Amino acid sequence: MFFIDIMNFPFGGGCDTCAPRLRQGAQAMQLFTIPRHPRHAQIETLLRERILILDGAMGTQIQSLGLAEEDYAGHGGGCACAHHTDHPQKGNNDLLILTQPKAVEDIHFAFAMAGADIVETNTFSSTFIAQADYGLEKAVFDLNYKGAQIARAAMDRATEIDGKPRFVAGAVGPTNRTASMSPDVNDPGYRAVSFDELRRAYGEQIRGLVAGGSDLILIETIFDTLNAKAAIFAALEAFAEAGQRLPLMISGTITDASGRTLSGQTPTAFWHSVAHSRPFTVGLNCALGAAAMRPHMAEMAGVANTFTCAYPNAGLPNAFGQYDETPDQTATQVAEFARDGLVNIVGGCCGTTPDHIAAIAEAVASFPPRVVQA
Repeated sequence: MFFIDIMNFPFGGGCDTCAPRLRQGAQAMQLFTIPRHPRHAQIETLLRERILILDGAMGTQIQSLGLAEEDYAGHGGGCACAHHTDHPQKGNNDLLILTQPKAVEDIHFAFAMAGADIVETNTFSSTFIAQADYGLEKAVFDLNYKGAQIARAAMDRATEIDGKPRFVAGAVGPTNRTASMSPDVNDPGYRAVSFDELRRAYGEQIRGLVAGGSDLILIETIFDTLNAKAAIFAALEAFAEAGQRLPLMISGTITDASGRTLSGQTPTAFWHSVAHSRPFTVGLNCALGAAAMRPHMAEMAGVANTFTCAYPNAGLPNAFGQYDETPDQTATQVAEFARDGLVNIVGGCCGTTPDHIAAIAEAVASFPPRVVQA
């Protein structure tokens, strides 16, 4: 059983109007004693035995398909989207859950067969905030619900072949807005989104992911910790409503050589800002290749008293926005994370393919997982 000690939850950053409502919700949630998700213990047991493998980049694989506007909209042999909109949809990768479900499932399956123990749902931008760019705010629950079901189907296909247990992580991206900083240099006090709006957006997303059968929730590519706090709060609310707590994975992104997130935190500061949520894993992804990420991951591993997860890009993008690092090059660098006892889960972000994941899985297989300090 897991008790949500949310009375001590930091509410910094919420507006004066929404903060009292959040505190009321916290008081109500204090009454909940929430059982763990049925697969929580199984995942934890595996993590103590070996380093688990996360999948690679969904976007990279989708780009390789060369899909056109009609494919995204559902007129290229897939299923027509029931949520009609006049907006162009090319580039809305999440929409392929509804319009090209077989293609999405096959990508998940390819990563599973390459060695991934955990695959992320194709829902990085499936909030009403992000989908507003495409006029698909009303499709959000369906995207997340069906996204989790598609990933689950792919994992079951793979398990039927080799008998290995596999898990679905519901992917929660950062949205395209930041709660800590103004997008207008002439108005530094302006915010494009509030804590309460983020909480509602994440809440709708996470409820869909939970209902669709996700085994974990992964809040990823965090560049603004206040956004992450809203997502964490929404997750705890969704878990309370569902009557079970899913393992919560939290992954920040270091944006440049300064070693800080966009909102200015070091890995140590980031950890202390999210530790109250008792995450199942904490770590870093995106923005950097493995070589540049290593010192920041070492810092994270040195302070976090939970499992750690790292999934770097395949190096840095070239002048054309492509990633040139080969599977062997990426795997050799990620293996150093494992050799030095920094990680419990590894995978790949931008530019990584099933071949990268297969190489990473092979490269880390001989190393024991990081020992978690109490």
